[in-house]
Amino acid sequence: MDSHLLVLLPVAAVWTAAGVVADGLPRLDHARSLRRRTGWLSALTLTGLALTAAVLVLGLQSAGTTPIDRAASGLLLAAAPALVVAACSAPRIRRLRAGAGALAAAPDTPAPHGLRAAAAHPLVGLPLQVTALAVLPAVVSAAGVELLATPAVAGPAITVGALGVIVIGVRHALRHNRLAERTLPPPTTVSPRAASPLHV
Repeated sequence: MDSHLLVLLPVAAVWTAAGVVADGLPRLDHARSLRRRTGWLSALTLTGLALTAAVLVLGLQSAGTTPIDRAASGLLLAAAPALVVAACSAPRIRRLRAGAGALAAAPDTPAPHGLRAAAAHPLVGLPLQVTALAVLPAVVSAAGVELLATPAVAGPAITVGALGVIVIGVRHALRHNRLAERTLPPPTTVSPRAASPLHV
């Protein structure tokens, strides 16, 4: 086992846990449980961002082949989605927790469809899950399996990763749209008598 694997494993574990928690948010139908889970998700997100930033900064500051340097080079792929998490996902999670907290006074208060639709928004869960996927090649490489070393393996691996991101994004979008449709008012029906012209 390479020593930089010990650095990467906590980072991968935190991002994976954040992705799993985010994926389950829209299924929660009570405001109190939604507030509790968003609190967990907020803590996991901030921890993942802090760990990723710390490894990248320490790797840039030191020149050489230390475990931190090798871990930082492996996390370069995850830097872009982590920035999206910091810019988009973290503020949405904070607003979602505040919205759930406003309704969580009673333990059995149902979570409205609008709040669940906000929890299912692609910018909440997708960046977290993409970051977890982006850390995976670094962990696999640190474990001794070089996925990107040969073109015969690198091509299919990149294709599978891209398809995985597309599938996750489509799933989030469909779930968000389904929940958002439930927030719309029911269509008004006009009776035939009211629609017909008046006869004198």
